[in-house]
Amino acid sequence: MLGERAVSREEVFSAVGVTKYYDMGEVRVHALRGVDVSLYAGEMMVLLGPSGSGKSTLLNILGGLDRASDGTVKYKGFDITRARDRELTQYRRSHVGFVFQFYNLIPSLTALENVTAVTEIAVNPMKAEDALEMVGLGDRMHHFPSQLSGGQQQRVAIARAIAKRPSVLLCDEPTGALDSETGIVVLEAIDKVNKELGATTAVITHNADIAGMADRVVHMSNGHVSHVDINGSRRNPRELHW
Repeated sequence: MLGERAVSREEVFSAVGVTKYYDMGEVRVHALRGVDVSLYAGEMMVLLGPSGSGKSTLLNILGGLDRASDGTVKYKGFDITRARDRELTQYRRSHVGFVFQFYNLIPSLTALENVTAVTEIAVNPMKAEDALEMVGLGDRMHHFPSQLSGGQQQRVAIARAIAKRPSVLLCDEPTGALDSETGIVVLEAIDKVNKELGATTAVITHNADIAGMADRVVHMSNGHVSHVDINGSRRNPRELHW
């Protein structure tokens, strides 16, 4: 299932037999049904599939925001599925950056202050100013969210995620609320972070065009990994259109 290009890299995540279900009264709803997948150091992986296919559930389990009902997920040998709450909190704080479809910025804080709020609790953060410069917002750092466009707010959210120097960047539909042109600018920022910081990056999308920017594309359907594609080369986000 995995190509030589991926196998040759250090394994960062190993998910084996991951199942997630929710009991709704007498009905058991399965979100994941025995998923096996790995992520490798420095790669860009796109999780592609329709709504309800299990993409977000898998990403939340990898990021320690949710727990698997069965199976094992390991991050560099650390067993996330059996970690205590305190260990999961430390794991998220030290290793994982999250970017969601909705920006979740604090409206009463400037862009700089929103990013600084994260750097103050990180172990080895970059300067908030440097994180904003990296996503092309050095000239807007003193603006409030209400003074920024949707794409700019999402780039602030990316700066906030990367300011703690995470080894993993997990992005859930980061362009879902944006038009094509603005979405491409956001994808350029994610691509830059992946290449320059070396953060292992997973991007959830239902948009097949975005798959072109990935090293690997994991296709999901009905809680399963249906197949995995290896891209021979990554496309620049500027080459993507939808």
